[in-house]
Order: sequence, then C-alpha cells, then structure tokens
Amino acid sequence: MQKLSITWLGHSTFLLRTPGGKRLLFDPWLRENPSCPEAMKKPPRADVILVSHGHGDHMDDLVLCARESGATVVAMYELCDWLGRKGLQNVEPMNKGGSQQVAGLTITMTDARHSSGYIDGGQMIYMGEPAGFVIRLEDQRTIYFAGDTALFGDMQLIGAHHTPEIAFLPIGDRYTMGPADAARACQMLGVRQVVPMHWGTFPVLTGTPGELKRLVEPKGIQVLELKPGETAE
Repeated sequence: MQKLSITWLGHSTFLLRTPGGKRLLFDPWLRENPSCPEAMKKPPRADVILVSHGHGDHMDDLVLCARESGATVVAMYELCDWLGRKGLQNVEPMNKGGSQQVAGLTITMTDARHSSGYIDGGQMIYMGEPAGFVIRLEDQRTIYFAGDTALFGDMQLIGAHHTPEIAFLPIGDRYTMGPADAARACQMLGVRQVVPMHWGTFPVLTGTPGELKRLVEPKGIQVLELKPGETAE
C-alpha cells in the first residue's frame, strides 16, 4: 500500500492517489480556474471522477476530463443523465444515502446544502441536488468530501456513521460555509485533519485557512493548507 496523496488544483478541484494506487479527480475545473497552475490545466490521468454538483466552477471540464481519461464518473442521477446525453457512457449515477463499489473503493453519497444548475446552450439546466461523498479507501480509512455546502446538523451523523479521518470542507463564505462553520463541522465530524477548499479564488471568497487554524488547531485538528499545484502525502 502507498500513502494517500492529495494534490490541490485550486478552488475545489483535487487529484487524490489512494493507498491502492487509484487516481480520484474531484470537481474538475481547470482551464478557466484562475487558481489552477498553468502546467496543470490539461486533463489529468484519472480512474474515477467524482462531481458534487452542477455548477460551472465544479464541472466545466468534466466532459473533457472524462473523455480524455476514460474515467468512471460518479455523480447525482440527473447530472449523469445529462452526461449520457453528451455521449458519455462510463457513468455510475447514485443518490444520497446510497453506496456503491467503484474501482475497489466504497463511495457513499451524502447530503449537502447548496444548489445545482448548469448553463448549457444559454439555459440553466437542473442537475439534481448537490451532494458530498464519503470514500472508504483500500486501507479502510475514510475521507469526506463535502462539496459546496452550508453547515448542517447531519454532519454529526456522517461523523458517527462513517468516522472520517480527513474532511475536505469549503471555507470561502458567501456561497458556502465560512471558517467558523467549517470549524464547527470539524467537531461534528470528529476528523483529525481538514483540507480547506473553495477559498481565495475570487475576492468575494473571504474565508481563509488562517482563520480556520485559529479555531481548530487548539482542539487538536490539523489544517492541511495546500498551495495550488502542491501535493501532500
């Protein structure tokens, strides 16, 4: 088994290498992502692409990345239906509360409090509800990718039921949780480590990892602050 590897491509786009060597791409937004390093704007090699919801800053490069990599796309039913109409067949639709096995991993879809619509041909297309994911890795550890969300009480249930060690949480505020609510989420989830996302891309996203650190590090929770393009193991 290898170490879990986490690469941040800016905003909410991550590339993970699991202990078993699978490559997971989350919320692919590369070409127009101002935080994504120029050298990393091309579709990466991936085995599985997980999409939390249908906003452009989370899926503008989804079709391109899926076609280039041949990866299996895991997303909400309605979003997968739209992908099928774009000619993508390697999709595994699901819905909240359900789990499935993909590439040797157990993927569970969780709730998220947000919205989900994509502009296609000048029209806003409904992409199903937003969601998060819990992934059980080959070494039986679990990680939680919240997607874009507000703080909600059932994060306590996610923590109790899945016991994630690492949470990927938005902290930018305005469109998602800010640092204070993300800190509360860390406690509800019972995680040991948090990876902040959806911050710093635009001036309107004012939450910072520094604020989150001040709130959670005294409680023994580590903040894994990455720079765009940086990898941590």
